[in-house]
Amino acid sequence: MFKILKKSKKSRARAGVINTPHGPIHTPAFYPVGTKATVKGITPMQLNEMGIEAVLCNTYHLFLRPGDKVVKKFGGLHKFMNWPKPIITDSGGFQVFSLGLGMEHGASKIAGPEQEAKKKRNGDVEKFAKITEDGVYFRSFLDGSKHFIGPEESMKIQENLGADIIFAFDECTSPFSDYEYTKEAMERTHRWAVRSLKAFSRGSSVVGRQLLFGIVQGGEFKDLRLESSKFIGAMDFDGFGIGGSFGKFKKNVKNILDYSVEHLPENKPKHLLGIGSVEDIVEAIRRGIDTFDCVTPTRLGRNGTALTNKGNLNMKSGRLALDKKSIEKGCGCYTCTNFTRGYVRHLFQSGEMLAGILTTIHNLYFMEKLMVSIRRDILNNKF
Repeated sequence: MFKILKKSKKSRARAGVINTPHGPIHTPAFYPVGTKATVKGITPMQLNEMGIEAVLCNTYHLFLRPGDKVVKKFGGLHKFMNWPKPIITDSGGFQVFSLGLGMEHGASKIAGPEQEAKKKRNGDVEKFAKITEDGVYFRSFLDGSKHFIGPEESMKIQENLGADIIFAFDECTSPFSDYEYTKEAMERTHRWAVRSLKAFSRGSSVVGRQLLFGIVQGGEFKDLRLESSKFIGAMDFDGFGIGGSFGKFKKNVKNILDYSVEHLPENKPKHLLGIGSVEDIVEAIRRGIDTFDCVTPTRLGRNGTALTNKGNLNMKSGRLALDKKSIEKGCGCYTCTNFTRGYVRHLFQSGEMLAGILTTIHNLYFMEKLMVSIRRDILNNKF
């Protein structure tokens, strides 16, 4: 299922390949996020032309609309969204966080001073989710209807969706959760992992043999991360995800990753959930992480920020009004080979949807070529 082709002599980085029912994923790899069975503004054909090998879709959103049973009637996600390559679905656990404590605390996976202030403002916000030992009771953000997802339900939903790689049900805590609650949530995630593995039906999905990944939790706390790594790493999963929050400061990420992978088997793939900055990805690869997903490249693109080797470029800036250069010199993406910075800036100023599409195309191409470059450097002993 996973073959390591080359290990770095300088770090834990490795180049490899994950074999799935819909083809290989060469690692390290970045998965664009297609939350609702589409990468916003981008067609499957465009993704394929960029060389992208896999996308990640969201179990929670697809469960609510159009419904996993509807997707199954279409023959699974691959046929439903006309994507012939591998698909990954998350467990729905992150939505437990984002609609529960995440909403209450006003936080994402890595908090900062502005989110500390937001936490105080949101202290009495109504939560859409209630976490219990059985699973999560929640109201739909679409119409307020009541629903429940536990480990067994998550496995069944993901079986119906028919992704190649799926994740065990977990609870993602807030960066502001204290030690006691983070420990409680981690232990609950461990019990849910046992139930997920028990409920997992190998070979019964429309794609045949799905791959199930367990998720390491523990927040920003070293002893909890090590404990979770040891517990989840000893289970019969096909691979592993590193989930949860990474503390109140970005500088914590490196250490937390070190603790999270400490006891995970070397011969199985490791995925970092929801982290997408170039800096964080490079550091994670050095720590043995193989794959990544995040909405950041597409979200930035839709809102006018292009990724470049020299840092982020504000495509709405007035200084680009007469700029005849491409977004990035030497970039081979459709946007850079056909349009100027000045033109893309004009589209943003005019409120044209093509502006976000062109910048998103560039950003996804940038991420894919970054992964290709790192793989090549690992294979050539340069990383």
